[in-house]
Parts: sequence; C-alpha cells; structure tokens
Amino acid sequence: MMKWAVRPALAEDVETVAELRAVVLRADLERLGRYDPHRVRQRFRDGFEPAHTWVIEVDGGPAGSVALRPEDDCRWLEHFYLDPGLQGRGIGTAVLGELLERCDREGVTVRLNVLQGSAARRLYERHGFTLETEDEVDVFMVRHPLSRTA
Repeated sequence: MMKWAVRPALAEDVETVAELRAVVLRADLERLGRYDPHRVRQRFRDGFEPAHTWVIEVDGGPAGSVALRPEDDCRWLEHFYLDPGLQGRGIGTAVLGELLERCDREGVTVRLNVLQGSAARRLYERHGFTLETEDEVDVFMVRHPLSRTA
C-alpha cells in the first residue's frame, strides 16, 4: 500500500478540496442530471469547516479529505473524497476504519449521505452503515457505535 497520512485541514486547503470534490462527484452527479461545475465547488466552499476536516496526504501531497462534523448526538461523515487515481488501493478503507474506531471509543453514532448509485455506498456498508432513508438523489445511512467486549 502507498504511504498515507491525515493532517488537520487549513483554511487555505479550501480550493484544493473543492476541486477534488468536483472531480470525484462528477460522474455520479452527471448520471443523476445534477452536475453544475460552479455549484459542485461552491457547495463545498460554503460548508467548509477546517476545524472538523482532515486532508488525506499520499506520498506527501494532498490526495483527499474527510470531515466529521459534530451535530447533537452524532457526527456527520462528510466530504470524504479521494483522488480517483488512488481509489481501490485500500487508502479510503484505512482512513474510514481509523475514524470509525475513534467514534466507537467515544460511543458516537455516525451518519452520512451518499449519492444514489455511488460505488462509495458499498464501502460504507462494509463498515457497518445501514440505510436510514433515501430519496431520488441521496441515500442517508447510519452506523451506531460498536461496543468493545474484552
């Protein structure tokens, strides 16, 4: 596997991650008839919270992002993007696994939404997420913390 790490996001990461989001989501948004090159980037800019976001670096350079936004009694997993050229190599699985282990230790439920038909849904299902609700565009999923028995 390639060498990867996560680091806290900085305000200046916004454009790098907004561009990555546009690349990663383009095929699914086009399939759903919802791709707009400006809107896909602006929605990220409008919701970017560096305090809850990490940049995934591969071989020392930015290659992805992930956010865990606190909300009431859960965390929202958001902005989980990985450069398409690096997908399928275990990096996303490893990053997600680490985040979920932390949430399990804290006893926190994690929620997310994924676009209908996205291959990412299988990754989330493998990590214990189940369907909560869905509509014609989004699938909302939830994962309750796993209890650790020794």
